[in-house]
Amino acid sequence: MKIKTKLNIGVGVLFMMIFVLSVLSGWYINQLKKDTNNILKANYNTLQYSRNMLLALEEIDSDPLAFSVFEKHLQQQQKNVTEPGEKEATDNVAIHFEALKKHPANFGLQTSIRKDLAELMQINMSAIEHKSTVADSTAKNAIIVISSVGMVCFIIAFILMVNLPSNIADPIKSLTESIKQIANQNYKERVHFESRSEFGDLTNSFNIMAEKLQEYSESRLDKIIRGKKRIETLIDNMHDPVIGIDEDRKVLFVNDEALKITGLRKENFVGKLIQDVAVNNDLVRDIIKDVIVPDKINPEKEPMKIYANGKESYFEKEIVDINIVPTGEQQSHFIGQVIMLRNITPFKELDLAKTNFLGTVSHEFKTPISSIQMGLQLLENEQIGDLNSEQKNLVNGIREDSNRLLKITGELLNITQVESGLIQLNMKASDIKNIVDYAIGANRSSAEQKHIHFKVNIEEGLSVVLADSEKTAWVLNNLLSNAVRYSYENSNINIDVRKIDDKIQFSVTDTGQGIAPQYLSKIFDRYFRVPGSKKEGTGLGLSISKEFIEAQGGEITVKSEYGAGSTFTFDLKA
Repeated sequence: MKIKTKLNIGVGVLFMMIFVLSVLSGWYINQLKKDTNNILKANYNTLQYSRNMLLALEEIDSDPLAFSVFEKHLQQQQKNVTEPGEKEATDNVAIHFEALKKHPANFGLQTSIRKDLAELMQINMSAIEHKSTVADSTAKNAIIVISSVGMVCFIIAFILMVNLPSNIADPIKSLTESIKQIANQNYKERVHFESRSEFGDLTNSFNIMAEKLQEYSESRLDKIIRGKKRIETLIDNMHDPVIGIDEDRKVLFVNDEALKITGLRKENFVGKLIQDVAVNNDLVRDIIKDVIVPDKINPEKEPMKIYANGKESYFEKEIVDINIVPTGEQQSHFIGQVIMLRNITPFKELDLAKTNFLGTVSHEFKTPISSIQMGLQLLENEQIGDLNSEQKNLVNGIREDSNRLLKITGELLNITQVESGLIQLNMKASDIKNIVDYAIGANRSSAEQKHIHFKVNIEEGLSVVLADSEKTAWVLNNLLSNAVRYSYENSNINIDVRKIDDKIQFSVTDTGQGIAPQYLSKIFDRYFRVPGSKKEGTGLGLSISKEFIEAQGGEITVKSEYGAGSTFTFDLKA
């Protein structure tokens, strides 16, 4: 508990006890005052009225005004009835007095009145005695309660007086002794004071300081220098360019490979602010562009082209933030960055060779596949000869395989265009209906086999779109082919074309099994196929479709409800 909290609680408790003591004292004093007032106001007044009536009664024979005096005090007594039996006694006095007024010489009535007044005075004397007893009891209770509360206040004050100073003084004494040990270079000294108060925080800070002092005192400069040389040698012998900067972007180190590609001398690099170096060096400016203004939206960058090793080379940039946790602390601190350029030229060359190989092989495959399809047409020509049922089945199987090979070959040729960046576009005003009709016609046969119907809805007034009609038709054909492949029999596939702002949006909706949510983000990745899918395909169609649409300045997306179907949408400029 914090010291401030302890003090607040202690003083607060004392204040509350004093407040309670004051309230109790005031309450009991008020009770005593009430009891006294009851005696004075009620019973004492009755005795006074009775005495005055007795005196007036004695003067009745000699003073004609005695009756009016008696009657005056009787009326005051009738208004001052407070005790049990007092009203009956007062009424008796009034009855006998009325009778006496009629027969003033009747001494028996005077005697009766004296007896009634004596009884009235006796009732009030007894009440005074009883109320005095109550007042004494209230006084005794007040003494007991006030004494008890006062004793509790004394005990609490005594406990605070004994404990609070030691709670403050003992930790200070312990810390003072430990500081003396640190002053004597005993850096192994630690304060073992378990507390959640301010002294606990002070103890933690002191121990952290002592730990750091011990660490610094036990470290040896020669070890630090050897470790620094070891790291510098390792960095200098790396085959990839490496640049290190501190938190203020001052260059700490740079290896020979980085100097070689930048064409700078070490003395013109190390110790300088990297933005100052970049002012006179275009390559350094390009390298540190992500350091000065980090791109959090598109963290993946294209490889950098740099002339190195006598040729145009490709480098992949990686910026590593250096964060450390200082001794005794828990939060990390940023102390700089390391910029590494990984030479990926050999991989780029292999990738280019692969692309060229795929393009060559795919192109060469087209000729024999075309010959096979021509041979199939000749075999199916009835003028040449009839085929039996078994031969027709073989011809159909060969045709399906050749069509599949031709489709794969076309996809491989398209992917080589995408990878080589040589997508040739013929952007012009293209007829929307022709694009849709081409895609439907290409998939009509496979749709009829599964009794699937195409429902086309083209917004009224839409006729053309700015696009490469061939590639757009290929994309729509691929989406319809997938929709047919994954739809159930006797279902519908909806093709919607509408205008949204300055875009023309094409949508293909099926009622198939849909795509599981965890695969939606990967559906346009190259060679990706949903795990467990038994349908045929290379996993290239959607990837090529995405490249074709984006090359035309459009965007392709997918929405799917697993078990209910999918909707593929792409938009192009109106």
